Parts: sequence; structure tokens; C-alpha cells
Amino acid sequence: MGSLPRVSVVNGSRTAVPAAPLPKHLAHLANNENTALVYADETCSVRVSYSELEARTNALARAISARARVSSTNRDGDYVVAVCMQPTHNTIAVLLSTWKAGAAYVPMEPSFPQARVAHILKDAEPALIIYDDTANPAMFSGSGIPAVSYEELTEEAGGLSADAVQDMEVLTTARNDSIAIVLYTSGSTGVPKGVRLSYSAICNRLWWQFRTFPYTDSEVNCVWKTALTFVDSVCEIWGPLLHGRTLVILSRETTRDPQKLVNVLAENQIQRLVLVPTLLRSILMYLSLKPSERPLQHLKLWVCSGETLSKDLAAQFFKYFGDYSGYKLANFYGSTEVMGDVTYYVLEKSAQLNSHDTVPIGTPLDNCAVYLLDEEMNPARESEPGEVWVAGRNLAAGYVGGQGADKFQDNPHAAHPDFGRLYRTGDFGVLEKGVILYAGRTDSQVKIRGHRVDLQEIDRAVASIEGVEKCVVLCYGASRGSPTLLAFVLAAAGARLSARSLEARLAHCLTSYMMPQVIEVESIPLLVNGKVDRQALLKMYENTNNNDDSEIPLDLDYSGVAPEDLEAAKVLFETVGEVLGRSARGAISVRAGFYELGGNSLNSIYTITRLRDRGYFIEISDFLGATNLGEVLARMSTNPNHESEDTDQFTAEPLADEHKQQVIEMIVSSFYNKAELEQFLKHEIDTKDYAVLISDTWPALLAAQLSVVLKNSSGTPVAVALNFDARDEPDVESEETGGLMKIMCFLEFVEGSVRDTMLPPGKGTILHSFMMATAESLSPRENVSAIRALENATMDIAKERGFKGVFTTNTSPLTQQLGTDVLGYQTLLDYQINQYVDPNGERTFGKAPDDMRAIVCWKPLD
Repeated sequence: MGSLPRVSVVNGSRTAVPAAPLPKHLAHLANNENTALVYADETCSVRVSYSELEARTNALARAISARARVSSTNRDGDYVVAVCMQPTHNTIAVLLSTWKAGAAYVPMEPSFPQARVAHILKDAEPALIIYDDTANPAMFSGSGIPAVSYEELTEEAGGLSADAVQDMEVLTTARNDSIAIVLYTSGSTGVPKGVRLSYSAICNRLWWQFRTFPYTDSEVNCVWKTALTFVDSVCEIWGPLLHGRTLVILSRETTRDPQKLVNVLAENQIQRLVLVPTLLRSILMYLSLKPSERPLQHLKLWVCSGETLSKDLAAQFFKYFGDYSGYKLANFYGSTEVMGDVTYYVLEKSAQLNSHDTVPIGTPLDNCAVYLLDEEMNPARESEPGEVWVAGRNLAAGYVGGQGADKFQDNPHAAHPDFGRLYRTGDFGVLEKGVILYAGRTDSQVKIRGHRVDLQEIDRAVASIEGVEKCVVLCYGASRGSPTLLAFVLAAAGARLSARSLEARLAHCLTSYMMPQVIEVESIPLLVNGKVDRQALLKMYENTNNNDDSEIPLDLDYSGVAPEDLEAAKVLFETVGEVLGRSARGAISVRAGFYELGGNSLNSIYTITRLRDRGYFIEISDFLGATNLGEVLARMSTNPNHESEDTDQFTAEPLADEHKQQVIEMIVSSFYNKAELEQFLKHEIDTKDYAVLISDTWPALLAAQLSVVLKNSSGTPVAVALNFDARDEPDVESEETGGLMKIMCFLEFVEGSVRDTMLPPGKGTILHSFMMATAESLSPRENVSAIRALENATMDIAKERGFKGVFTTNTSPLTQQLGTDVLGYQTLLDYQINQYVDPNGERTFGKAPDDMRAIVCWKPLD
């Protein structure tokens, strides 16, 4: 008999961990005269002993408690203190004092923009703000939250006891779980959320570190270099202090300058360092300039986190430091929601790089488990990709205000209460030879013109071109149904590259729908934690692309245009240029295809609408069916009644029992595979659910005699419109189709109030376009023609039966644009999908972007 296949569930060791608030663990150092903190800048050089830190923070804790007690806890029941200070010895004192006062700290950079500060203060609801002289107090003035400068707080603490803080002096909450820190996510992919980190999660992470990478007897000094707003700072600060080491506090300027950073690390004989791969690359480049010098011979443990560690960079590390010299390069994987790190892999020699295609992210930390799950939440088999879900003691206590509930879910595979909750990372992973390999982001998978595209594949293609130092590939406008692939490229020093030349070379290795628009940049913007600021890149593109039309340098080529067509060509080319903007790839000419220029189905409708406004008319099916702009030009007309004959390629007939199987297949391909709402409930919906839905409603559909099927010239059904009398529809309820029923409930929610308050009363007045679907085999041109033909047939039925109009809801940007700009529907309700709360109080579509809408519309019949 063969062995059972291994499934992709990996567990860390089970180990007992103390979980008391961290100040309790620091108490044994209260009388220690060794140096705890070292800080120096242009104005001062300060050393603070453990006993001094203890006394100062006790007094400060009393001052913080007195001020914060006047306010109340936030909506989570937490006392939170916002700390807006640059990294100095004073900052550490404030953080420890906040804990001793019984509150959690939420850090804010003094350099944060006003909007981010306002968001954090409104969301976290801190009881107090503490700031230093590098922060602008005006940023807090409108928040209504008490704020105090560090200097003023120190004066208040001067008159207070420096003895240990007693329990009755500590701020108390009604919560059992004790929150230590609230860290706001970077916002690189959307609105920042506050992650609530408990003492138990922090302790689990720290005590694993102490066992796995213990401090040596000679390890006197450690550094804090990571921004306080980044989760790695937690272990950088409190790990050394809990072990009585001296914490050397580095300024941002030192961290950004490889020469200064190397000098500080060497002078203090630092033995461990946490850094992003980008900084590791910079340090190795600096060290390679003077290969005979070995300034970092003491730095034996290098920990990479926050970004993907490439094999190439790891090879450079061992090329410089050599094998078998005691140097370790560790690859940590995680996020703020899992205390920064949840898996790790240690490289000790270059030969390990030959074991896998990529550097593994490794195996779980103590008391943690990683599950690689498929869309049905079942564990994937070994060597098959699955989405990375994490359970265990490293998990945060959720987000501030209970946001992002979909990210933290009950674990159906839990065998122990410690693993009862799962966190969804949004990453893919593969279990191979007992370790986990990172396999990309789930949000790096996008649909372009019906094709699934992995952004990482494009990234690899661009990065492989000689002269490209760094590349970031992003998708712009996917949530609006108008996805544009963008490749932001930083050229290597001395390399001569142009966007056009790069695109030409990419055309040899990428299919047309995968071709990105290449954008040359002088630098890649980074967040304070060293990660790429994707939002900044997208905003840069958006701002550039939305400039006044006169500023867009259009490349218009009128060669080959007949003199009598020149005026129309001028309107067409300029309109296409206005719609595509700087995303246009190549010259706009009669030989250029709209898709090849960067167009898609949605912005083709924008183009047609603008052409119509300028007195030129063309059917969308004609536009989409044209192989190039020359054919578009030939099909354009100044006659507003100009119509395509494409709809004549179909014949319409009433829905009949013989159509049932083909209708189900078309509904599945149109809704399960492509619909907007279904994507948020894929784990709750199965293709058979549509068969159940159609079967349940089939008798009523046939009896109503309002639905229509389109057949092509071969007599094959290729499109269907399922219609009901809006006031004579069957109740649709089935326990077998739970996920689908959630969608039906939402549609009834948005349609109900409109139907019952804004439309004509009584039966026989409102024809409800319930579902419309087309066959997957149709081309974009045939698809639009079929939609037009279904619309015409539905209107004919409505007129024949005496209805006063047609009522429907569109959630697709394409059908929304078709409905308003081409088919003449009136918008009665424009609803933001992520605001919907179902009868159970759940945000079914909470992950949807703000610009994803449900448009409830009506087309009256005269």
C-alpha cells in the first residue's frame, strides 16, 4: 500500500512561555548600574543606567497615569497613549513608562503627514498624546485629545515618587487580555489598520528568540535602528533590555548611510542585526569597496525580514563572509499581525542555496502553526501551493475596532485552543522538503482581459533585462474593472534605458495581455520600515496620468490617413490619447490596435462616449471588433442613428425546458468565474450552487414567459436573460447555497427600497432583469453584441406585455458603463458595496475597495 499524501500543515515546538506584562520581567534589573541606553547626536551624548531608567520611568508612569485617567478607554476597552517622538533615550523611557502606567503605546512618526496622524488618532482613540520637540503640536490640535510635550511631562514627574508603581496606581480596564502595543500597518495596499499586540504574543516571540538565538557572554551592545512604527522594533528594543544588554540607539541618518552604519556597528562590536534585504545589499556593496578590511567580523547573526530575500543576495553574503566562518543569514517571514515573524530559515553556508529554487521562509516559531489552504479551506498537498494561514500564540488580538474580521477567523483544523484562531496573510506558500517556500501574494494575481496574470512573472521578466537595477510591477485600476499593468523601473548606474526600448524587449518574452507600461523612475519610494511604498507609486502614476490633456505628450501619427478622413482621424486619435493618457504604449496611428495601445473593454466605452460627444458615432461591438484604429475610422459615422448589424447574427427565442443545462453553464461561467461579488465568497460558493438556484427558480421562469435565449448561426445557445415580474418573483431560499444566498440577500437589500418607493406600484409594471449571462466562448465584440441583442429582446418583451420599464442592478464597471452611456438606463441608487452589513451583523463584502459600487437602475418605456 502507498503512503498517505502529506498535507501542508507545519507546527512549531510547544513550549511554556511567561506572559506577564514586560515591566514585570524588567523588574530584576531595577538596581543594576550597568548602562541600559546610549544615545548621541550633534547636541548630546547620553548614557542611562538600568537603575536610572527604573527610577525615571516610575515617576513618568505616575504622571502619564494621572493625565490618562481623566480620559476613558477606547472602544476596544484599551487605554492607549500615542507617542510621537524621534528615537532617543527619552523615547524608550516614555514607552516603558506607558506600560508601567497600565496603557498600551501607539507610535507615530513626527514626519507623518497630517492625514495619517489624523487617521490614527481618530481610529485608535488614545487617552493621551506625548510628543517631543521634533513634532508639530498643531497636528494634534484639532483632535480633541489631550497632548503633552515630553519636557512638560518630565517636569510633572519631577515632583512624583520614583519608587516602584503599585497596582492601585495603574490604569485598569475591563479587559482580561492585556494589550501592550498598537501598531498601524504601513498602508501600502490601502487604509492603515491598527494591530493590537498583546503581551502574550510579544513574550512568545521574544522567548523563542532567546532560546533559538541566545545572547553570548561577549554580546554587550545591541542596536535599535528600526522605526518605532515597524514591528521589528519591538524585539530590537526589548530583547536586549530584558537581558541587561546596552541598547545603542541609532538615528535615522546613521541607518540610511551605509558608511556611518558600518562604523557604528564596528565600534560597538555588534553581534546581531535585523534589516531588510535592500539595506543588506547596500551594506555589502559598501563592504566590497574595501575587501581587505573586515570591520564587521563580530557581526555573526544577520536577520533579513520585511522583503523577499533573493538567492542572489544570499550568495553575495557568503561570497563576502565565506562559508564555515560562523556567520548566519536568517530569513524571517511574517507581518505585524503575527508579531513580525512566524517562520524562519537559517543559512550557514552557500551550499544550502542549492536545495531549493528560492530561499525558504522555513518552519514555524514555537507555539505557532502554518496552514497552506486551498479556496475551500482544506490543506493543500505537499508541493502544491496554498494560501498561508497562521495560528498560535504569535497572533495579534485583532485590529482596532474589530476591523478586518475576515482576516482573523475560526480555525476548522484546530486540535488545541492555542490554535483556535487563524490569520490570513494574503500570501501563497508551498511545502517542499519539510520547509515552506514563499510563492507570492494573493493580490499579485490579477485578471487582464479574462486572463489570470501573476505580477511576479512580469517582475521577473523586467528584472532579467540588463541595466535594470530594481523593478516594481503593480496593477492600477483593477477594482474599477480597468486594470493597467505598470512596471516602475530604476536603471542601474551608467545604464542607458528607455521605456520604449524596455517594452520592445519585453514583447519578445511576454504575451500581449501581460505587457506592462514601463515607467522610468529616479528612485523607488520606501515606507519608514524599508518596504516599497506601492501606494506612492500608484499615486505618482495617477497624478501624472490625470494631468491636463495639454500636458500629455501624445504621439499621433497621421501617415496613411486619406485627406477626406483627416478631420475624423484627428478626433479619433486625440480622443484615444485623452482616454489612455500616458498609459498609451506606442504611437497612435491607423496601424495601432486599441488593445495593443493599452486599451480594454471599459475604456473603449469611455472612448466611444467621448467620440459621441464630439459628433462621431460607432457601435461598441464595431469598435471592439476592429483590428486597428484604421478599421475604427472606417466604421465611424456622423449619423447618430448609425447601428451595427452585429446583433443580427443572433436569433432570440423564449426560454424553454431544453435550454436548462446550457443556461446553467452560462450562468456559472459568467458569475462564478467573473462576477464581482462572488470573488469575496469563493470559499462559500460551489459551481453546483448555481444549478440548485436555477433548478429552484426554473418552473417560475418558464411560467412567467419573460426570459429569452440567444442562439448563434449554428443554433447553439450563447446568451440568456432571466427575467421576472418584479412584484411576482419566487422566494429564493436554500440551505445548500449559503454563499450564493448572501449575494441574493444583498441584491434584495439594495433593490428593495428602490423598487418599493421609487417605481410604479402593482404587478405587470416592472420587468426585473434578474440574471444575464453569455457563453465563455464569445469574443469581446460578440459578447457586447450579445448583451445588446438581449437588451433589445428584453425591451420587446416588456413592451409586448405592457410593462412600464426594466429594472436591474449592475456591479460590473463594464455593464455599469454600458447601461448608462450606451443602453440609456437611469441610475436610481449608487451603493458602496463594502458598507453593506448583513442581518447577522457581518460585512459580507468588507474587503471590497471603496470605489466598488452596486448601481440600481431603471429604463422607462415611453
